[in-house]
Amino acid sequence: NGGYVASIALRAAGAECAIARPSSFTCHFLSVGRFDEVEVEVEVLRSGRRSELVRATMRQDDRVLVETLLRTARAGPGLEHDVARMPEVPHYDTLPSVDELLPGDAPRHAFWQNLERRYPDPSRVGPDRTKRPPDWLEWYRFRPRATFDDPWVDAARSLLLLDTLGWPAACGPHPDGDFIAPSLDVTVWFHDAAPGSAWLLAELRSPVARDGLMGATGSIYAEDGRLLATGGSQMLCAPAPAAS
Repeated sequence: NGGYVASIALRAAGAECAIARPSSFTCHFLSVGRFDEVEVEVEVLRSGRRSELVRATMRQDDRVLVETLLRTARAGPGLEHDVARMPEVPHYDTLPSVDELLPGDAPRHAFWQNLERRYPDPSRVGPDRTKRPPDWLEWYRFRPRATFDDPWVDAARSLLLLDTLGWPAACGPHPDGDFIAPSLDVTVWFHDAAPGSAWLLAELRSPVARDGLMGATGSIYAEDGRLLATGGSQMLCAPAPAAS
């Protein structure tokens, strides 16, 4: 999962920052790693009073897995407005979990066991994929632990969701497409923090898929409706292994 790998690099970069407030983060995926140890080399490129720029390079053996840039920004006076509006969706407490909606024999990817999911439109949940618009809207709670006081791990929750959910959004109109789409990159802009918000609402859209590329953009909201992060990724389509 690219978002998980990127989150490790984000936290490593944050450990070298004097300003514990992420502003933006960009990650380029270069190689696929093994489930094993990695080394992250962090370099402070710019250290200012109000902002820092930090590069983190993740390696495994002789391969570079990701190259990242983290920008921080210290809170200060400035122009202020907030016109962001969370989509009108049912409260997560009123919705069944995706685990409850799926049949007992439905295939379950191990990654999704790390997230409790509540879908505002339960009719779209199930093993039988049908054609739908290229969008995605769902409540998420990380498990076994939902919230984190560490500002970098808290920010990583939004990073992971924005990278991961581009694919389910983009493949909506293509239920029979024999392709996979690894992320080439992911970029996130952090607008607010909500370390006490156990549930996050993720809204993703994929407006264009063409010539082997698919783009996705999205937003992450806290339980109280605050916009926490926006971002997106560019994905490279490739034939699924079973179809090649």
